[in-house]
Amino acid sequence: MNERVDFQIDRPNPGRVYDYVLGGSHNFEADREMAEFMISLVPSTRKWVRMLRAFLQEAVHLLVEEGFDCFLDLGSGLPTMEHIHSVAPHARVIYIDIDPIVVAYSREILGDNPRVRYLQADMKQPHTYLNAPEIQELFGDQRRIAIGFNGISPFFTAEEMRHVMHALYEWAAPGSKMFATFETKEPDKMTPRMAQFLSMFEQMGQPFYFYTFEECQQLVRPWQPDWRGFQPLVRWLHLSDDYITEEDREGVGIEFYGVILEKP
Repeated sequence: MNERVDFQIDRPNPGRVYDYVLGGSHNFEADREMAEFMISLVPSTRKWVRMLRAFLQEAVHLLVEEGFDCFLDLGSGLPTMEHIHSVAPHARVIYIDIDPIVVAYSREILGDNPRVRYLQADMKQPHTYLNAPEIQELFGDQRRIAIGFNGISPFFTAEEMRHVMHALYEWAAPGSKMFATFETKEPDKMTPRMAQFLSMFEQMGQPFYFYTFEECQQLVRPWQPDWRGFQPLVRWLHLSDDYITEEDREGVGIEFYGVILEKP
């Protein structure tokens, strides 16, 4: 018997809000209103979010070329708009999200794709998914894994990030890699609109944290950047240096970095 799921279309849902900002169609009016409010506070949101998805696609292409065929993705949101399984259709992919509505809707979207699983689990608590039977079912004994940590760093405290990075490092086999992004700003800068943006996340029970570039480099340990190192997303995506304007930095020096980390 199929379990009935209430998609609560009258209340915004993070996965559907993200889908809307990406230009997708798996969203409702409440999601669109929330997204537009976020964009009114931080107008560069749409540009940055689309760069995050483009980085995911670029990183997956690179890792497939390196021979990876197992992907574990944290905080996945809806599997739309060319997510991992679309970019690498022959790979085995496990998506993870804590939101039961996102998970239920995602499973409907994925249908009976035998190479993909979607787990409801807390990305901040690795034991809730690393020990899941679906891992063994889909990956078998393979632990040389590509891990996705894309667009989620602001939702971790420093302590939470250290915990997850260490747990994933211990679990993964040597040769594993992680593609990750980090949103940074200058620590001494704040504007009223940015403060309201951060307050909005606080009120939703999901605080949003910016880190400095130096903090990000420390927080990923014991993972090590591969030969490409940390780079602004504009460089990863081969965009012109002026693609991100001073206005896009929202008066606080916003920068988004991408990196492919490895366990030697």
